[in-house]
Amino acid sequence: MRALELYIHIPFCKKKCKYCDFLSGPSTADERESYVKSLCQDIRSYAHLAKACRVISIFVGGGTPSTLTAFQMQQIFSAVRDTFVVEENAEITVEMNPGTVDREKLSGYKKCGINRLSIGLQSTKNRELQILGRIHTYEEFLETYHMARAEGFENINVDLMSAIPGQSLTDWEENLKTVAELAPEHISAYSLIVEEGTPFYEEYGEGRHADELPDEETERKMYWRTKEILSKYGYERYEISNYAKPGYACRHNIGYWERTEYLGIGTGAVSLINNSRFNYGEEPEKLTVSAQMEETMFLGLRMMKGVSKIEFLKMYGESMENIYGNVIRDMEQKGLLEDGEDFVKLTDRGIDVSNYVMSEFLL
Repeated sequence: MRALELYIHIPFCKKKCKYCDFLSGPSTADERESYVKSLCQDIRSYAHLAKACRVISIFVGGGTPSTLTAFQMQQIFSAVRDTFVVEENAEITVEMNPGTVDREKLSGYKKCGINRLSIGLQSTKNRELQILGRIHTYEEFLETYHMARAEGFENINVDLMSAIPGQSLTDWEENLKTVAELAPEHISAYSLIVEEGTPFYEEYGEGRHADELPDEETERKMYWRTKEILSKYGYERYEISNYAKPGYACRHNIGYWERTEYLGIGTGAVSLINNSRFNYGEEPEKLTVSAQMEETMFLGLRMMKGVSKIEFLKMYGESMENIYGNVIRDMEQKGLLEDGEDFVKLTDRGIDVSNYVMSEFLL
């Protein structure tokens, strides 16, 4: 049976954050109930695909999935388990925001088989949380985090965001140390991107109020310090923005970067099945071999281990040297890539300009 990852999209949140460009927004109880009912029907409609697959990971993302009740989450997972063969040791993650769960809800989630939580903190400083438009305080995060531990969750990710308006390098270092002291198994540390169509874009896009955002040099220092600080607390960087204690790298996300097949169910979900990619409810688009090779390189290079030449040859019947030899040599000469015996990977300098390096692999 083929390995398959499931992504389930819950597009609801209590309030849209100022920087968020995801497909999400506030909802009524009736809307959530109706959505869950439709979602369960959709999950069951994939029985034909399920016969050939075993589910190795499930990720419930949003929005804020923890706006759902424990019973609604149980309905979703009942539909999943009625339809798919879920591996016994599958990694099952649900995203949540502080202040949206209680002990009863967390207990219900655990009964669903959820074994990993991803908590959207973003900052330990209430001033920064207000700037971002978050609905919670740091104190509410602590309450949620300790509640999750008390309910027996032993695999928790915490999201942090750098380059927030008004944030200094010292502020960021304090955020990292404060969270690392709590010892979550995983920390995702992303830099703020000001996306079009968001309130932040109206305020900071196209150079507006640029003096309030950390400059490029400070942003780079924030990135370097992230690795330095977290490594002292026992976290290993395994992907450009992700750090984990040994054995706790996010298996679901690694699947994306290694192009494992995944099925996305729900409004904003995307799927990759049989080398065809499609948005939820749309016709699949078959990827050309060139497009598959490009993805293998620019997704795989996000990981610190890089891309395997042996796996590339197995997948495409062509050596990486034949397809990308000139690019690899050029990037190596510039000190941006390391060309090892089997793996091609970014150097520390290459990570700083990773978007440029990855764009060079577009055929």
